[in-house]
Amino acid sequence: MKNARRRSFNNDFEADVFAGLNANPKHLNSKYFYDAQGDALFQKIMALSEYYLCAREFDIIEANKRKMAELFSAGGGFDLVEFGAGDGKKTKVLLRHLHARQVDFKYCPVDISENAVQQLCDSLKQTLPDLRVEPHIGTYAQVLTKLADYRERKKLILFLGSNIGNFTLDAAVSFLQQIRASMGRDDRLLVGFDQKKHPQRILDAYRDKAGVTEAFNKNLLRRMNRELGAHFDPDTFVYWPVYQPEESVIKSYLVSKIAQQVYIEALDFKACFQPWESIHTENSQKFDDPSIRQLAQQAGLVVTEVFSDANSDYRNYIFRNSLVI
Repeated sequence: MKNARRRSFNNDFEADVFAGLNANPKHLNSKYFYDAQGDALFQKIMALSEYYLCAREFDIIEANKRKMAELFSAGGGFDLVEFGAGDGKKTKVLLRHLHARQVDFKYCPVDISENAVQQLCDSLKQTLPDLRVEPHIGTYAQVLTKLADYRERKKLILFLGSNIGNFTLDAAVSFLQQIRASMGRDDRLLVGFDQKKHPQRILDAYRDKAGVTEAFNKNLLRRMNRELGAHFDPDTFVYWPVYQPEESVIKSYLVSKIAQQVYIEALDFKACFQPWESIHTENSQKFDDPSIRQLAQQAGLVVTEVFSDANSDYRNYIFRNSLVI
């Protein structure tokens, strides 16, 4: 089969699209949601009333910024490294507070989207012009290799937005283990976790009435059209999120409404779909305290602080490396 023999790709996007659309069942990595159009759509999602995650985490950081600042700045200056920084809306609350207290720190935002990083850096130049910013553009895996270089002074690593939920549980453990391996005795990791709650509230957060989340998912089809010369018609796909309480995970799909073959020029192959065949686009795992502590134990981390909103919809956990005394 011509498709299966292809081995040469110009970039990871081509390789991952080829692998995902040749798989059974089909899948695409959610990290490719984030181009300029995807970034703009996700900012709209974060402002939706149904999408409570952003607002709850913002509330937590706003309410606890003083205590967080005291914890992070105890013992001297530090490097603040944020994975998946995005537009930095929530982090800016902490950055402004640290800056006002004249804390010695450097901010290192990390994101796969060059557009998002550039917008964040431009915004910080306007609001905090003397803040030291050292951005990194790349995947988590690419930047993880650089994380160990930050050893001259302690570091605080942020992973907000419940992005940890986009991993499978095994992948989440592996990712946290890699972060933990770079952490010294005084380093800390702050992670946001969306909590288990009524299934309808969770499902509504990924199936908003305005259809923004649908557009966000279908932008992945449009991105393949723009960058790979694909010929997807987004109207022939239906966006379908499903919440599975037993696994405590939202799974999102794009489902082909018709039998179709979609030619992708950059890959020189046709992706073939049966009627109602799906592309799995994203997981969003939900957690409770026991599952978070078990995850930490498997990764070699230990919980030192927990911050919650008033209704325990969302929590931020601070971890230290349990393997370093």
